[in-house]
Amino acid sequence: MRIKNSNKVILTILVLITFLGQSRAQKVIHHYDFNLNERVGLTPKDIILQFQEMGMDPVNHILTKTEQEIVEQAFDLLPPLHQKLLKEHLYSISFLDNMPNTALTSPVDESDEKMFTITFRSEILHQTISEWATWKEKSLYESSSGYSLFVEAGELNAIVYVLLHEATHVLDAALGISPKLTESDTLIEHSGFTHNIWTSINMPREEFRTTLLETTRFRGGGPIPINLAPEVYKNLLQTPFVSLYGMASWFEDLAELVTIYHLSKKLNQPYQISIMKGGVEVFRFDPIKNKEVRKRFKKLDIFYSG
Repeated sequence: MRIKNSNKVILTILVLITFLGQSRAQKVIHHYDFNLNERVGLTPKDIILQFQEMGMDPVNHILTKTEQEIVEQAFDLLPPLHQKLLKEHLYSISFLDNMPNTALTSPVDESDEKMFTITFRSEILHQTISEWATWKEKSLYESSSGYSLFVEAGELNAIVYVLLHEATHVLDAALGISPKLTESDTLIEHSGFTHNIWTSINMPREEFRTTLLETTRFRGGGPIPINLAPEVYKNLLQTPFVSLYGMASWFEDLAELVTIYHLSKKLNQPYQISIMKGGVEVFRFDPIKNKEVRKRFKKLDIFYSG
């Protein structure tokens, strides 16, 4: 989740719940003299105040030695450009207990959006990507007798996914990957990632906005009956988006595309959504096999060069 300097929430809140697992990823480590200990600190008071003003009471979480190792491993698994630019643009990271959302990326100083702080909900350090992603995806649907949903995303810790997602927001802002907007949110010029896909910051092109997809939570709707899930994902396969959350805005589109691509293609982890009825799988959504998504892979080379 990313917040602009006007304190306007651009990106929809991610939610969670899951368990810790062991990693079997093919580890590709690039070191850029990044001292994680120097970046971990307390959550900025203004962020905590924002939550308190909403009636919530988050508390700073101090990492245990085991948790710190989990975070260090997640940084090691980032793409090379992420590691390099976080050294330059990440001011701090912090963790909160009782945080209402999964993570929050925000500028350190409103006059300078080139330095960022990322705050994470501490509970994700004890969850796997599969369990966390399953809970998040299930939040889009109303329960229905006989139907169930499961996201198969391997046994890596959830912080691997969430860190990569949030770090991509930092790179996006630092490098100006997404289109620039005027103060009135008017588009100046499309980027290579948004051309022929988005018409504005949170509006995909008309051919991708099916009636069913527009009723989903991240498109401004609410939970829908889970028996509609197979049709939802069939509709999604006709678009260039890797996830329903990626349809929330072009910022989320980029973050989700990079994250699921890296998870699948570089860390050799699955990312598939299975819909079951009466214990039998009735549909499996695999975004990496979507030909419309695959057309965008070449544009991701920037994150792996140099």
